[in-house]
Amino acid sequence: MTSSRATLIQVAERAGVSLASTSRALHGSGASQAMVERVRAAAAELGYSPDVTGRSLRLRKTFQIAFAVADIGNPVYVEMMTAIHEVLAPHGYRVVVMTTGDTPASTTELVRSLGSGFVDGMVLSPLRTDGELVRAIRRAPVPVVVIGRSLGDQGIDSVSTDSAGGIGQAVRHLLETGRRRIGFLNGPPDTTPGEARRRGFDAATSDPGFTAERVEVALAEDFTVAAGVTAARRLLAGAPGGARLDAVVAANDLLAIGAIRAARELGLSVPEDVAVTGMDDTELGRVFQPSLTSVSLGSDERGRAAARIMLRLVDGDAGEPRTTSVGPRLVVRESTVPPRARASAPGGDVR
Repeated sequence: MTSSRATLIQVAERAGVSLASTSRALHGSGASQAMVERVRAAAAELGYSPDVTGRSLRLRKTFQIAFAVADIGNPVYVEMMTAIHEVLAPHGYRVVVMTTGDTPASTTELVRSLGSGFVDGMVLSPLRTDGELVRAIRRAPVPVVVIGRSLGDQGIDSVSTDSAGGIGQAVRHLLETGRRRIGFLNGPPDTTPGEARRRGFDAATSDPGFTAERVEVALAEDFTVAAGVTAARRLLAGAPGGARLDAVVAANDLLAIGAIRAARELGLSVPEDVAVTGMDDTELGRVFQPSLTSVSLGSDERGRAAARIMLRLVDGDAGEPRTTSVGPRLVVRESTVPPRARASAPGGDVR
């Protein structure tokens, strides 16, 4: 039987269950795993394909959730998107990926466009935030969940992390492994991650227990490998006749990879001459050579948390804004500690 002829009633008859149970099982809500497997097997046998358009019109829903970010090529957002899809797909929702642009105005315009009804909700990770964007999110005609800074006090559902504290973990790890001339490679400081990570570096280097001899800061034009190479060249070149830095704390993994490339251009070995830490613990950093010591901010965990909040909101479960925070965790790899010494490395998990 072809998919154009098979009906939901026929799937229910083949599975030997009620029509309501069949619908719940196919849409991933309110059915046991055994029921889901039984109904989906019957649907596969019949070649059944749900009438998405009819369902959308009947329920007045698109069954689409937007995931909007500034740079869809950044691996941290890819991990978030995958996690969001894993939570939403069993409930019949598709994830539509969109770009926000890199300004609050462009992000605000995107949020305002939600009134056209192309999605049922949006998970948004803005690079920059201002008052106008916050007002647009609060007035949005569909639910919006923000991944980034905590906005519960602004009446917005959000999932945040302590990236400032994560920078502190990286700095302490470098001190514990004997580094004394530490540079900080940040992205644009007017962004949400740039501001938080600079704040974390300032706090770590002003702590009474901070024992480094020298600290330097360089700003990259963007959170990319290419921008990281350019800024790290300046950072690692050092003053004429002076000792070079022996460690770099980068504000994300892409900048850290840029720093390693710049170090190699200057004839420096990582980690023997200069140690490098990243942030986000992306797959790219894990497979890079040397593998990258990085602060995990739980990208997949934040994506799942945002998706779970979204499911409650699109089901009509409103109320007080929900806020969730995922803590940072340092993962030690080869870019700060040679493989032979990693087993006893201080400062975090070793992988």
